[in-house]
Amino acid sequence: MSFIKFLGTAGARFIVMKQLRASGGVWLSVGQTNLYIDPGPGALVRCLSSKPKIDPSTLDGILLTHKHLDHSSDVNVMIEAMTEGGFKKRGILFVPRDALEEDPVVLKYAMGYVDKVEVLKEDSEYRIGDIRFSTARKHQHRVETYGLNFKTSPRTISFITDTKFFSELPSLYRGEILVIHVVRLKPIGDGPIEHLSIEDVRSILKKAKPELTILTHFGMTMIKAKPWVVAAELEKELGLRVIAASDGMKIHLEEV
Repeated sequence: MSFIKFLGTAGARFIVMKQLRASGGVWLSVGQTNLYIDPGPGALVRCLSSKPKIDPSTLDGILLTHKHLDHSSDVNVMIEAMTEGGFKKRGILFVPRDALEEDPVVLKYAMGYVDKVEVLKEDSEYRIGDIRFSTARKHQHRVETYGLNFKTSPRTISFITDTKFFSELPSLYRGEILVIHVVRLKPIGDGPIEHLSIEDVRSILKKAKPELTILTHFGMTMIKAKPWVVAAELEKELGLRVIAASDGMKIHLEEV
């Protein structure tokens, strides 16, 4: 059965540093293919402590939407786990170019353990086993960042990762399941923090109208507001199904 499992829902430095929410990223399983998206701090531990336990050696690939540490810190250890210490060269690593070049987050020796490194670019399509996905335009974030559209069965899935809101955003992500990284409860104007707020989420949902929206990647203001309460209020207001992810939550795609 295909599923999304949230191995962490932390989305800001203070939430990550204090581990008020776990920061392990997302495991996507479709058919016979397993893909780890954004293995942040504690990714390996979260896999092995999951109930039931998730075996990293069954991974087929690892994907970084961008190189910030809360999305990438465990990429090297997860490559080692996927390849059993490099003794079984396998898997595909999907990363933006700046994660490999200046100030890289992937170590050279670890890259030698994978079968292939795919560099993410704007408006491009990729495939790994039973999973096909595409990027849209580059996000408005401090490093090279891409959201994802998965052409999966039985449900299409879109991931809006870290970004400042821009007018084209809702039209770029039309998955039946929409996962949105929402760090802030309220917007902060033109400040330096390029993350979405609930006001931005409201604008996105009014246009995209997904079958299911999953909020995740919470900052302190969202945690204090209780994400499940915020999600319920959005659901009531918009008449759309909206839930807040929790650490360890598993969504079976066939049941959505």
